[in-house]
Amino acid sequence: MSGIVTLTMNPALDVTTRTMKVAPTEKLRCGPPRYDPGGGGIIVARVLRELGGSPIAVFPAGGPSGKLFETLLAAHGVSGRCIAIDAPTRESLTVDEEQTGQQYRFVLPGPELTTAEQEKCLVMLAEVARGAGYVVASGSLPPGVPPDFYQRVATIARELGARFILDTSGEALRHMRSDVYLLKPSIRELRECVGRVLLTEHDQLLAARELILAGITEVVVLSLGAQGALAVTAQGHERLDAITVPAGSGVGAGDSMLAAITLGLSRDWALGDAVRLGVAAGAAMLLRPGSEPCRRQDVERLYAGLGDRHDLRPRQVQEVSMGAPAR
Repeated sequence: MSGIVTLTMNPALDVTTRTMKVAPTEKLRCGPPRYDPGGGGIIVARVLRELGGSPIAVFPAGGPSGKLFETLLAAHGVSGRCIAIDAPTRESLTVDEEQTGQQYRFVLPGPELTTAEQEKCLVMLAEVARGAGYVVASGSLPPGVPPDFYQRVATIARELGARFILDTSGEALRHMRSDVYLLKPSIRELRECVGRVLLTEHDQLLAARELILAGITEVVVLSLGAQGALAVTAQGHERLDAITVPAGSGVGAGDSMLAAITLGLSRDWALGDAVRLGVAAGAAMLLRPGSEPCRRQDVERLYAGLGDRHDLRPRQVQEVSMGAPAR
């Protein structure tokens, strides 16, 4: 299995709690808080660890919140490489409203990284990813980081011989030009990237292939939420149905999907089967409260219930502990 390194440029100390009802100007009495290390690439690393992988997570952190973040990440069994920064790590708050079942997420922008701190992140990544098979970057860029930063990461991954997997949005996505192996946008992110509405599957396919033909990426896995996913390459595509599960938090579902896809690919699974594992992991995340990671047994159970598997098969599928995909 190829090694996996994740990069999280804007990690967050996730705080999850609940209250009876959210109302303006009221003093809201909340339940006991849960603290988790969060941010796109960090959640990817945590899910990879839960599914049996051994990722290395690269991230900047600072201040008291950064210290707690590092402690919590280690407690989850994830190997981390922290770049110390002057500003404190951001916090994000998720509040579940008991009366309605609604969820409210308050996401702060994150600390501003200096140019020197950004360069240290790239140096650390290049050092840790030497010999890795996959580099995964997920999440937003913090203030002060230029929108072409992920393109620099993609170039580093190519020079190291690693496949680069990316999940980001906005200007960071629009500034990608090359060297991405797999891109995982949502409909909204893809729409904003190509600058037009994507009402039909045909529209979505054209937009995904536009990025592939432009040389930005080899694979697009379009996350469709409750409608599943669409896996697209230059050679073909496949629509994958969602898995119906009871509605849950949904925090980190996309990152869970990305983690499982990466794990499958690192084990030489066919692309379609890796994406199915990703769909199962995203659904399994809905079964967990707050920002708790999905459980391996839930992912295995949901994946096992996915019917016939066929599709883009660029590589032979290996037997693995989670159960080999059908050949």
